[in-house]
Amino acid sequence: MSPLEELVRRAASLEGRTVAELAQMAERETPAGGASTKGRVGEILEIVLGATGGSGERRVDFPSVGLELKTIPVGVTGRPLESTFVCAMRVDEDVDFEASWVRRKLERVLFVPVVGARGSALSERTLGKPVVWSPSPQQLQQLQADYDDIVGLLGIGRVEDVSAHLGRYLQLRPKARDGTPRALAFGEDGERIRTVPRGFYLRATFTEAILRDTAALP
Repeated sequence: MSPLEELVRRAASLEGRTVAELAQMAERETPAGGASTKGRVGEILEIVLGATGGSGERRVDFPSVGLELKTIPVGVTGRPLESTFVCAMRVDEDVDFEASWVRRKLERVLFVPVVGARGSALSERTLGKPVVWSPSPQQLQQLQADYDDIVGLLGIGRVEDVSAHLGRYLQLRPKARDGTPRALAFGEDGERIRTVPRGFYLRATFTEAILRDTAALP
């Protein structure tokens, strides 16, 4: 069994475990839920599975097998409850898609659903069946088109014109909880302006399709 197959096998063995049980396995406090603990389930799962990358470094979560881990909150019907964060974006960074951090992050992803009705206690939600995904050529083409549209606007100084409506699979959204301008970007005349930090997200319609069929084109 290859290291990747072993990792996926271990992730699959956790199917049906509650978040509370997962936290106990990791010897961590059970996250209470809410915006302040939104990323905690993923962090705890990384500990249980032995991730060695991530944590702000520009390395995927499992560098030895080139794998990024993403947890997805889904409802009882399997539909994602929200979009999936990919990575932060420096709005003053002009990098083509193939050389971008978002491209590296999406090279190979282990999606793990966290199942529970909206509003249910986070501690009682359970892990679903993991899915390993790499973009198909058709999916990759659309992801690049979305990226190019977004970065193209940033490149000509129209950062404030980039909304969450732009992009079919990939979108760029503000990341600051309170909307405070903490990042620098270029304006249309080349001037430096302050704006809110932003991050790339996969739309829920796209991840829903991936969980059903890794080659899906929603």
